[in-house]
Amino acid sequence: MSSQQDQETQHKTRGRPREFDRESALRRAMEVFWAKGFDTCSMADLVDAMGINSPSLYAAFGSKENLYREAVELYTDAEGGAALRQLQTHESVRDGLRAMFRASVELFTGAAHPRGCMIFLGGMSVGAEHAELRAEMHKRRRKVASIVAARLAQGVENGELDARTDVQALAALCMTLFAGLSIQAQDGVRRAALFAAIDQFISTLPMRAKR
Repeated sequence: MSSQQDQETQHKTRGRPREFDRESALRRAMEVFWAKGFDTCSMADLVDAMGINSPSLYAAFGSKENLYREAVELYTDAEGGAALRQLQTHESVRDGLRAMFRASVELFTGAAHPRGCMIFLGGMSVGAEHAELRAEMHKRRRKVASIVAARLAQGVENGELDARTDVQALAALCMTLFAGLSIQAQDGVRRAALFAAIDQFISTLPMRAKR
């Protein structure tokens, strides 16, 4: 190869965005957003964590907002969604709620990830200037509430919960517990204490009186 050809090859190599594992990079971005939230997380934070340059990031994801959307989707599918699915794996709504909340606490307090919930805590960090993104995060939280409410309604229909149960109010209380567990986990409250709070909540469920 001539000296001129060698120089041209080096120039093209330098100008070409380097290839990377998109899935691994997205997971690392998810961890950063989870830990810092959307607004607090800078592009420099993301580029550094993902191990890529800015041109590669924009070429692959388009924008910080789109990257966040994909990161939230990954969290929902691979992390938070696993806890929510516990609600459907038990015949008893009471056991399903307990399993869901305990799985959430295990996720929120696990050493392998940032503490707390990305949907509740990270989503609240999206500023008013990103109204569309804020609306999307709100919609995700409402979707969780609707899933919980539907499961509670099943509990009323099958006679496990008292027929007078206000399903929507109880679902709202469950969401409040979700948020509280997430905040306390981020504050460093021990897992055992959060499990105890869950048990206390479960003990107050309006179960149908046995005859």
